[in-house]
Amino acid sequence: MMHADAVVASSRSIFCELVRLHAFEKAWADACSSNREAVLLVPPHRSYFVKPVTFSGAKCKAHHLTMQIQGTIMAFEDPKTYHFPNENKVPDWLTFESVESLVVEGPGTINGNGEKWWQSSCKQNSKTQTRVAVTFKKCNNLTVNNLNIQKAKRMHVTFKNCTNVKASGLSIDTSEASPNTDGIHIAETNKIHFSDCRISTGDDCISIIGGSRAVQATNITCGPGHGISIGNLGKGGSEDHVSDVTVDGGKLTGTMYGVRIKTWPGGSGYANRIIFQNIQMENVTNPIIIDQNYCDSATKVTKGACKPPPVQKNTAVQVRDVMYRNIKGTVSKDGKAIVFNCSSVPGACELIDLEDIRLEKGGAAESICLSIDALTNTKKLEHTVCVCLCLLAGFRI
Repeated sequence: MMHADAVVASSRSIFCELVRLHAFEKAWADACSSNREAVLLVPPHRSYFVKPVTFSGAKCKAHHLTMQIQGTIMAFEDPKTYHFPNENKVPDWLTFESVESLVVEGPGTINGNGEKWWQSSCKQNSKTQTRVAVTFKKCNNLTVNNLNIQKAKRMHVTFKNCTNVKASGLSIDTSEASPNTDGIHIAETNKIHFSDCRISTGDDCISIIGGSRAVQATNITCGPGHGISIGNLGKGGSEDHVSDVTVDGGKLTGTMYGVRIKTWPGGSGYANRIIFQNIQMENVTNPIIIDQNYCDSATKVTKGACKPPPVQKNTAVQVRDVMYRNIKGTVSKDGKAIVFNCSSVPGACELIDLEDIRLEKGGAAESICLSIDALTNTKKLEHTVCVCLCLLAGFRI
C-alpha cells in the first residue's frame, strides 16, 4: 500500500491528511463542512488504495464541491481483501450520493484492478457479487470531466436517479474478455449529456435502462465491446420506460453490436423517440438491431424463446418512433447489417425510420426484419438488403 497526502482546499483553508483507511472520508467531511466552495484534491504522481467508500452530500454545507483527481485511486486486487458481513449486499466501490452541484474531474485515473474478479464473475459463478467502480446516485447538477477509468470489477460508471448531468472526456479501458463491464450505465436519470468519450470494454460501451429520458450522447468512440444499447427492458414482466434518446456522432470498431434496443418478452412500457445518427461502423457484427425477444446468457433459449417463458406472454415493451440516419461502414464476416427481431404483439414495434444507411460486407449485407408494423422512410439503403420488406405494413421508399 502506497501512502500519500490527500489535500482538501477551500477558499479559506487547506486540510492535509495522511492516506489511511478513513482518510478519504475525513477529507470529504472537511470539504463538506466548508461554508463556501471546496476542492478535494488527489495529488498527482501518487496512488491511493481504497476500500468501498460513500461520499454523501446529505450533511454538506459547501455550496459547490469539486473532487479533482490528479493521481490514481486504486482498488485492492485480491478479492480476499474484502470481507462483507452480508454477501448479498456487496457495496459499490466509489459512491457519490445525494450531492448537489458536484464536479468530479481528472486528469487522473481510477483503477478497479478487476482481473481476478472477472475469473469468478456472476456470469461465471452466480453466487459471486461484484461492484460498480464509480456510482453517482441522486446527484443533481453533476459534472464529470476528463477521467481515466480502467479494469472495473463490474460496470465502470453508473448514473442512477440523477438529474442534469454533463460528462465529457471520459476514457474507459478494459479487456474485451472482462464480463459485465459496461462502460457507462444510465438508470432512472433525466437530462444527461455525455460527449467525447472513448470506451473499450467487455460489455456495452453505453447502456441505458428504465426510467431514463432526455439522454444525449455525442462523439462516442466504442470498441471493443457490445456497442450502444437501450435496455434490457421489461425483464421478469416488469414495466420500463425510456424516451428522448439521441446518439449523434461516433465510431464503433470491432464491436458485437452497433446501436441496439433490447427488450424481454412479456414486459411492458415503452422505448420511444430515439435517434441514432451520424455513426461510423467498422467490422461490426450487428450494426443496427432491435431485439424484442431478448434473453440474457443466464437464461436458456429454446427455439428462439426464453425458458422459463415470460410471466405475461401477450405483452411487450413498445418500441416506437426510432430514427436511424446516416449510419455507414462495414459489417463483420458473419454479421447481419440490420436485424429487427420484433415482438409478435400487435403495435409493439412501429414507426422505424431508416435514412441514408450504407453498410457493406463485400457486397450486399444480409438483414432480417420480423413482425414490424411500420418501417417508413427507407431512403438510400445502399448495399443493404432487408429480406422481409414485402411483409411490412406502411413500407415506403
